Amino acid sequence: MVTDCIHRYVAGTGRRTLLLLHGTGGNEDSLLGLGAQLLPGANLLSPRGQVLEGSMPRFFRRLAEGVFDQEDLALRTRELAEFVAGAATRYHFDPAQVTAVGYSNGANIAASLLLSRPGRLRSALLFRAMVPFETEPRGLQGTRVRLAIGRRDPIIPLENAQRLAALLREGGAEVTLDVREAGHQLEPGEVEDGRRWLAEE
Repeated sequence: MVTDCIHRYVAGTGRRTLLLLHGTGGNEDSLLGLGAQLLPGANLLSPRGQVLEGSMPRFFRRLAEGVFDQEDLALRTRELAEFVAGAATRYHFDPAQVTAVGYSNGANIAASLLLSRPGRLRSALLFRAMVPFETEPRGLQGTRVRLAIGRRDPIIPLENAQRLAALLREGGAEVTLDVREAGHQLEPGEVEDGRRWLAEE
């Protein structure tokens, strides 16, 4: 992802910025409504994933369901960090006040950004995320993360999501693990719970 990638930016009235990261097959418009619900008044920065799986945009390549192309993941994570830094300069928002909101593939690249570049995100609200890569995390003190997980998710085993929570905690993050009787799709109430969590900051 480069600084001039396809994206949407909606200026808000507050100091915080939501980095909206869609799931496979989504685009730069997919999470704008969600972002407005989650944190009214926030700036919204929503890039389109630069990798295509068939005709479906993604943020990085995968080799199979749940098997990530680690080389591409590292490249795309670095490009995402550069994109956010460039957008902060272009749109004049504070890069220290960025919260990632990701769903599925978007949540996974946000998790990769948290683990590989601690300090780039103030916080993260991740719906249906899994471990992007194994590492010895560090430098996440002061970072808040909420993981919203479906116990009946056919794509992400519960133990994988729990492992991600453990990794983030090992790195010093304050992690809320929200496990509910749900599949891969969002369930009623998850957005409202996420909104309340964001409002606590």
